[in-house]
Amino acid sequence: MLRKAIVLAAGRGTRMGELTEEKPKPMLPVGDAPMLEHIVRRLQSVGIEEILLVVGYRRDLIEAHFRDFPGISFVVQDVVDGTASAAKMGRSFIGDSDFLLTFGDIITPAGNYAGIGADLKSTGAFAVAGVKWAEDPWQGAAVYADTTGRVSRIIEKPPVGTSTTHWNSAGLYAFRAEIFHEIDTIPRSIRGEFEIASAVEQLIAQDRLVRMFEMQGAWRDVGRPEDLKAAPEDLLASE
Repeated sequence: MLRKAIVLAAGRGTRMGELTEEKPKPMLPVGDAPMLEHIVRRLQSVGIEEILLVVGYRRDLIEAHFRDFPGISFVVQDVVDGTASAAKMGRSFIGDSDFLLTFGDIITPAGNYAGIGADLKSTGAFAVAGVKWAEDPWQGAAVYADTTGRVSRIIEKPPVGTSTTHWNSAGLYAFRAEIFHEIDTIPRSIRGEFEIASAVEQLIAQDRLVRMFEMQGAWRDVGRPEDLKAAPEDLLASE
């Protein structure tokens, strides 16, 4: 069982428009609590004992809300320049442990946290990427894998209609601590960011085992106002 997790919650969430003028997207309410609180509580429910929240925009709101939660710590990402840069902020927190990495705007059943961690431990993989089926994964990252679940390629934000896979990265990873060595050497993407998918791609290029894990149950990337409106129903469906 994995005991540590990093949750990326530094961005404002500009696609939310005026909803995030005064609070970061992870703190927007879903049902009876902020979205980020649901994520934290679900991680804790499957045995995650230590959670690092990577914060930035309006970090004061996040820190005030979670200050009395057990096992929660914070690190500030001053320059928001990609998911790999955010993950790198947790290097000293992780040490040499295996860990989960999730985005602060992904709603999914707690069982997926346990499942992806178990897959990492049981298979000897260096990384496991959570995936969901999509008609066209152009809005996320296209994940290519063989019938055993071994990932051969990940393409971040592929052009519409160009993917020949239906697997879309679902914003949840399980990693060995070796991923930080890859993060140290990745270049900026064509979008000018340091992306976690690039670090995973480097593992694949070295023929290190990277697997996919098919997420079960309701799942939602809460990226836009319409996603936020639909999120309470997904939250209930994913309990």
